[in-house]
Amino acid sequence: MKILLLGFTIILLSACTYQANENTDLELVFSDSTYQLTGVAVSKSGRLFTNYPDWKGPHQYALVEVMPVTRVAPYPNDTMNTWKPGENGMTKWVCVQAINIDDQNNMWVVDPASPLQKGVYNNSQKLVEINLDQNTVQRIYPLKGVTDNKSYINDVRVDTRSQYAYITNSSEGGIVVVDLKTGKARQVLQGNESVIADTSYGLVVDHHEMKKNNSVFRANADGLALTADGKYLYYKPLTDNKLYRIETRYLKDSTLSVKELSAKVEKLGSFCSTDGMACDKKGNLYLGDVENNRIVKISPDLKMSTLIQDERLVWPDSYQITDDGYLYISCSEINKEPQYNEGIDKRTIPYAIYRIQLP
Repeated sequence: MKILLLGFTIILLSACTYQANENTDLELVFSDSTYQLTGVAVSKSGRLFTNYPDWKGPHQYALVEVMPVTRVAPYPNDTMNTWKPGENGMTKWVCVQAINIDDQNNMWVVDPASPLQKGVYNNSQKLVEINLDQNTVQRIYPLKGVTDNKSYINDVRVDTRSQYAYITNSSEGGIVVVDLKTGKARQVLQGNESVIADTSYGLVVDHHEMKKNNSVFRANADGLALTADGKYLYYKPLTDNKLYRIETRYLKDSTLSVKELSAKVEKLGSFCSTDGMACDKKGNLYLGDVENNRIVKISPDLKMSTLIQDERLVWPDSYQITDDGYLYISCSEINKEPQYNEGIDKRTIPYAIYRIQLP
């Protein structure tokens, strides 16, 4: 296993490095001045992981474990992090987008296998389960034929009791439902308003409507969260402020027609535009308001409040809540990329992972 030293920094106390404001509740745990990260996952023993999608800009590893003393190691091994065009995309990471660790301490890796987001490489989009105790791949769930070759699967949550996984598809707009026992997967809710971004909503970041390569930026189903009892799946498109949920028993019922399943979707109201989200054991949702550099809390009775607002929260992306009550937050600074700023790179601080103690 290789250990990489250059380009990475681990900081234990954010106040020692940044003076963005007087709020010291936001603790910096990892930063990277070179490579753009998106995901974050924390094991029950405190191991920290992050991932790097193969987008524009420098790229070296797809998935890493953050090691002590300013180091990272390609995970679960060197070989899986060495994919090149022409190679088998099912046995290596092609473009890891998200990671999550379930309540049984298994890691789940979403690989849309779409370098530069230009299309799926050789039908190799997949969900991968990793055994953290053995640091080995437990099972690969191919999604060939479930999503199309222009899809970009995005985030995942796993119900270990029912043995089902739920994955958002942010390009087509849909929810992929995976039966982890049989390996069978299907995509549902395509075309439903709950997975398609509302074109009447203008995403305003850095005081202007966000555009990608001079066209209005739209992104469909992205963030999702599963309640602790596995009853509800919350989700939403990225580029509008509406939130939805559905009972998972309906998602698992393959006998329901498209119309019948669509009728089970609950529209909860307008809150904020967020990339990812997380749900705690009390049923509170945490979303990252990408327009206002803040994390919001939505209570079970749908009351929204600000958990923290801090200018360092530049495009809060992915989340994990640990057993000791910390919310980990990755910041991918997507809005600072040149393609969203008329070709100008506006990033001024490192990509980062923070944490905050939940009340």
